[in-house]
Amino acid sequence: MTEARRHAPATERNRAAILSVLERILPESGTVLEIASGSGQHAVYFAQARPMLRWQPSDPDPDARASIAAWRETAGAPNIAPPVDLDATAPVWPVERADAVLSINMIHIAPWAAARGLVAGAARLLAPGAPLFLYGPFRRDGHDFAPSNLAFDQDLRRRDPQWGVRRLEDVVEIAASAGFRLAEVVEMPANNLSVVLRRR
Repeated sequence: MTEARRHAPATERNRAAILSVLERILPESGTVLEIASGSGQHAVYFAQARPMLRWQPSDPDPDARASIAAWRETAGAPNIAPPVDLDATAPVWPVERADAVLSINMIHIAPWAAARGLVAGAARLLAPGAPLFLYGPFRRDGHDFAPSNLAFDQDLRRRDPQWGVRRLEDVVEIAASAGFRLAEVVEMPANNLSVVLRRR
């Protein structure tokens, strides 16, 4: 089954920096739902670092779920649940509650409806005070847009006009309308941001 494992080099580069933020914001125990888990490398790394948390990976892509399952099997970590088929835009998710929701490098490689669905779905699952964590490149008013992010944005839009690096203020606005407040923005390596939203 190991041949099903995908390898995402960016995951190995950013996982330690992301974990440094997650260590501060995640609860001591409970369920963490990861939206669009991709290869599954993040899920394994974070779950092994926080063994008291139950990690629930998800992805709408069957090949990604196969990769997640393979990484899970290789890791042998008992706190990683089998991956579930979850489309962020769906009005009903296959998970009924969570103590934290994470989405890493998803909203710019998806239609804007996915970002709306993400915050709406997270609002249905999370209790007041619980975190919704977003990671990736963002545009920010009053901040220079890094040339690398501009090139990435142009490439994304060439591949699909519905994709693109999102304006942070737009994301915060739709999150606020779904019942979240912006708690923290952390500058990360390679011109990325960690965005922490809290359920009101």
